[in-house]
Amino acid sequence: MATSQDEMSKNLTFRKFHDGENSWDDLTEKIFKGDASHKCPVYVHRTPPCQGSCPSGHDIRGWLDIVRGIEKPAPDTSWQDYAFHRATESNPFPAVMGRVCPAPCEEGCNRNDVEEFVGINSVEQFIGDYAFDNNLSYGEPGKDTGKKVAVIGGGPGGMAAAHQLRMRGHAVTLFDDNAELGGMMRYGIPNYRIPRDRLDAEINRILDLGVETRLSTKVGRDVSIEEVEKEHDAIIWAVGCQKGRDLPLEGWQETPNCVTAVDFLKAYNEGRMKVTGKKVVCIGGGDTSIDVVSVTRRIGHNAAAGEPEKLLLDKSLVHDDSLAEKAEPADATLTSLFPVDQMFAQPHEVKDALNEGVEILGGVMPVGLVIENGRAVGLKIADCDMDGMTPIKKEGTERVIEADLIVSAIGQASDMEGVSDYANDHGFMDVDRNFQVKGRPGHFAIGDILRPHLLTTAIGHASVAVESIDELLKSGSMKKRPKVDKHHFNLLEKLAEAGLAPKSYDPDAAGDLRGTSQADYAVHNFEDRAEHEIIKTDKMFLAHFQYTPRHLREEIPVSADDVLHHFTERTKGLSEEEAKEEADRCMSCGLCFECDNCVIFCPQDAVYRVKKTEATTGRYVATDYSRCIGCHICSDVCPTGYIDMAMGE
Repeated sequence: MATSQDEMSKNLTFRKFHDGENSWDDLTEKIFKGDASHKCPVYVHRTPPCQGSCPSGHDIRGWLDIVRGIEKPAPDTSWQDYAFHRATESNPFPAVMGRVCPAPCEEGCNRNDVEEFVGINSVEQFIGDYAFDNNLSYGEPGKDTGKKVAVIGGGPGGMAAAHQLRMRGHAVTLFDDNAELGGMMRYGIPNYRIPRDRLDAEINRILDLGVETRLSTKVGRDVSIEEVEKEHDAIIWAVGCQKGRDLPLEGWQETPNCVTAVDFLKAYNEGRMKVTGKKVVCIGGGDTSIDVVSVTRRIGHNAAAGEPEKLLLDKSLVHDDSLAEKAEPADATLTSLFPVDQMFAQPHEVKDALNEGVEILGGVMPVGLVIENGRAVGLKIADCDMDGMTPIKKEGTERVIEADLIVSAIGQASDMEGVSDYANDHGFMDVDRNFQVKGRPGHFAIGDILRPHLLTTAIGHASVAVESIDELLKSGSMKKRPKVDKHHFNLLEKLAEAGLAPKSYDPDAAGDLRGTSQADYAVHNFEDRAEHEIIKTDKMFLAHFQYTPRHLREEIPVSADDVLHHFTERTKGLSEEEAKEEADRCMSCGLCFECDNCVIFCPQDAVYRVKKTEATTGRYVATDYSRCIGCHICSDVCPTGYIDMAMGE
């Protein structure tokens, strides 16, 4: 019987426990009861660091759990189809991004604290390639809202925005000043890195939702911004940075064979440039510079084509195929301010370039041009040390690299011709947390026009902008963005999908709320912290995970002798079995993956499996609080950090 309040008030020395009750009488009792406290387990959902590190905010853990077989689709849906739709909710380019994204998600992966990250990129490529091979589609767009949004720019951000707007039921007009959609995916990255059949399929899948396109149309030149505003309820600027940056050397802009990487790669990707210079030097150190020298080695040189810059200066010119047929190997040199092992380019791209015969000079800076008869014949370089991002020249180390084409790959610049009023002093656009352009209600901006970064960054911006526009058009206001602004797993949505959604709460019918822990109008002992916290390994039981080597995609090496005219992919994707095994390495950080540790190790049998007819992902176990003694063993042995001893705090 409980001690009365009166007795507790009269006896100021009242204690719930007596002396000696803080130690165990025998070890058997200690082993089978463990510690005890006033706290009981709560199931807390948090964001995994892979997702926190992904600029597009992928629900990476979600589609990995589908591939590995933990989260089940509806009976009439294949797991491949289910994984595809989960992955493309945030990023409609799995086949492309699975190949070319530098994968910051893998760098953030908690599995790095066990042995090595999960090959997220490779599983994503498998999903994208499966969708391509099986002609998967998005089905029908959302119910028509009667609203229309203009998307200016058909690159990764603009296309992702068009996809998500249509899935919400908004009409979309997509403007692009190129003849084809894809932006830098098409015009900036070579076809042997992004197969064009995959890119076209992922673009057409979006267009099939009913997106209206106006190609070869530049807003501010071919159509005024006022006309666009008049015909649309909101506008997304996804114009990117279509211009390359010149090298800050005297005489650069006046020298015709000094060009930018943007112009070089666009000429190649448009199919106009079949051959290039005999000696090409590229200044950079990032992935774009690797693409320039790798393309150079593949297309080679033919003296019959004349000066290599002519095609870049006159965009109406197209090389004849016969020039390519008789091409000879070209020399390609890449210079980087940083040492080779510290370059910004992906290590495997650097390795491939070296295998293909590219010369890479690390720790050097350009200091001048050697010009004869109006053309550059060499690039002056010197060794340097780096003070942050500033190169410090080493005196007495100057030398010249011979060249007949010099390419600058040091970054990109915007092209706001005709709409310069929307740009800041640096040629970019300023936005708030909702990606609405400051001082321009109804105008939103995403991608490189804010700050040049990754393709996947523009895709992530698109999600936030579209969600903001959707709220604005439906309610007239926009909500405050969460601290962890990603595509989060939603337990209520999952319960609804499984036909297990809690019943609506009627306070009159509910009556006295005491003793209602079994009521079905709420999700009990669960807290969603995903919008506020990213889980780290200090909350996880890492001893659960055994060493499991990563499943690597098979590399197809290309030697310096074979690289000329070699335009096929350099890697082979994972098989279905390999993709499932690689996905199984995911530690499901921050969400239950049904390992049963908490059920097995609970000494009181307080933790139990939810009935199969009531269970879903994220709702696999629950706690009988009449049995729980607060021993925290379940929390200690939870591999994913999903259990907190928080109830009672």
